Amino acid sequence: MGTLYLIATPIGNLEDITLRALRVLRDCSLVAAEDTRITGRLLAHFDIKKPLVSHYEHSKPANLERILVALEGGDVSLVSEAGMPLFSDPGYELVRAALEHGFPVVSIPGPSALTAALPLSGLPMDRFLYLGFLPRKASERRRVLNEVAEVRATLVFFEAPHRLRATLADTVDSLGGDRRCAVCRELTKLHEETWRGTLSGALAEWQGREPRGEFTLIVEGASAAVSWDESKVREALFTLQAEGVGRSEAARRVARQAGWAKSDVYALWPAERPDSSATSR
Repeated sequence: MGTLYLIATPIGNLEDITLRALRVLRDCSLVAAEDTRITGRLLAHFDIKKPLVSHYEHSKPANLERILVALEGGDVSLVSEAGMPLFSDPGYELVRAALEHGFPVVSIPGPSALTAALPLSGLPMDRFLYLGFLPRKASERRRVLNEVAEVRATLVFFEAPHRLRATLADTVDSLGGDRRCAVCRELTKLHEETWRGTLSGALAEWQGREPRGEFTLIVEGASAAVSWDESKVREALFTLQAEGVGRSEAARRVARQAGWAKSDVYALWPAERPDSSATSR
């Protein structure tokens, strides 16, 4: 009976692979890879010759069966495109199947954008919530951000360059532009960069230049301050409405001050503009 090894591979710099990872890759009978082309180049760089089988998010059941059969006769290494397998990468179903069939599963730790970015951020690491890649659809993305708006733990998520600006705009709306954040780009690679500031500052930064590379975002958790109650939120909205401030802008301002999600404040918008007698009391 073989063992399924979950092997972390470099997220950029090939020197980050561990000696243990190289030994296990050399000794295993099969390598299951998210992208066989990328893994093939990695193995060739270290002069490792092993049969490769593709294992990705939409792999067919026959692919999983082939890996389980291989485990009956020897060890199998599972690697993702980069970093630690199963972190926003395929592999969960394979791990569950291996465990259900009685095969040992061993983790070979190593490079991960998650653990590389957190210490660079300058934000608390005692508690954090990993969100993976946020949904591609804007409405779903905002829903997730609204759900975590009051979470006190530091928030961590990945983003693709072509969605970075939209995601930053949504974080400003849902979490408030004053929250501290770190935008980590191209970690361990030649053009590695960590930008630190506020969410509104990050949005302005990447509105002014083209996002390029792989991004990991670290966002400060919700303030420990006590949130406003509903009556105080309604009072603030009445005041802003009387001043002629629009619904969306008013909701954004009050949400930031009250410690509420913007969508919840938005729903409390007064149905009618208060008259002069009401505002003078």
